[in-house]
Amino acid sequence: MGILLVYDVTDERSFANVKTWMKQIEQHASENVNRVLIGNKCDAAPADRRVTLEQGKKLAEEYGIKFFETSAKEKINVDEAFLTIAKDIVQRYVLGEKESGRVEQVGVFHFCVGGRRKRRHSESERQRK
Repeated sequence: MGILLVYDVTDERSFANVKTWMKQIEQHASENVNRVLIGNKCDAAPADRRVTLEQGKKLAEEYGIKFFETSAKEKINVDEAFLTIAKDIVQRYVLGEKESGRVEQVGVFHFCVGGRRKRRHSESERQRK
């Protein structure tokens, strides 16, 4: 499982809410859930920004999670953020399977990038080829 924590860089309240969301995740989600912090609307005019890039990076560092600034409107870093959390989830799953000795059960992972479907093989499938 993975969680994207998205705040609006033009809204300080949404940024402040990240700490509340993290507490809720710690209370209710599994311990090893993947998390990524995202500051959306990075295309906003500098005068409209209320949260700096540095503030976002610092908060992500405090929680030990990855950070992206994105713009859904301008399609900036959106694919990168989703692909990063997807890869991290698969990596965690594969490592967990290796540790439990069940690598052969890891299957194929599908995801879309720019409307095109891509097929990724798990490590165990690549080893069999």
